[in-house]
Amino acid sequence: MAMASGGSMKIIGIILIVIGAGLALWGYQLSDSIGSQITEAVTGADTDKVMTLYITGAVSFVVGLYLFVKK
Repeated sequence: MAMASGGSMKIIGIILIVIGAGLALWGYQLSDSIGSQITEAVTGADTDKVMTLYITGAVSFVVGLYLFVKK
């Protein structure tokens, strides 16, 4: 399997950064919903969907950042 060129890895990195930031923002907006606020008031924790979006967004952002700055 051939390795991708440096330019294409940077493009993939930028795409992953944007996707990661978008997922984190989506999770933040979802955490302000009525259903999520009720769940948080009862259990004291965010819903599973919000946490999944936060974690997936963070991982995507970090991997994208790594691919973007890697030589």
